[in-house]
Amino acid sequence: QVQLVESGGGLVQAGGSLRLSCAASGSNFDLSTMGWFRQAPGKQRDLVARIFSNGTPNYANSVKGRFTVSRDNAKNTAYLQMSSLKPEDTGVYYCNLRIWGVDYWGKGTLVTVSS
Repeated sequence: QVQLVESGGGLVQAGGSLRLSCAASGSNFDLSTMGWFRQAPGKQRDLVARIFSNGTPNYANSVKGRFTVSRDNAKNTAYLQMSSLKPEDTGVYYCNLRIWGVDYWGKGTLVTVSS
């Protein structure tokens, strides 16, 4: 069974940085697409960043230039380095693993950016 466990969330001031981690187990991690999504209060869950199995990343326009997504296949772990954080980055961040068209989700980690 696939399990995803996020860590690294917390409270940070605007302009600060955080790094989120997602540890995956129970899947062929190397062949997966890994994604980070966030959900702010009253809004739907939206894609923040994605990294494909070949290492190619893509980003939502709102975070481009500020966030970096990466993966370490030897550790079965994906990362989201967040810099220059803004209050609008606040939300629950979810790790996503997609393989063969099937999505798996972590429980999320809360990121709060204060003014």
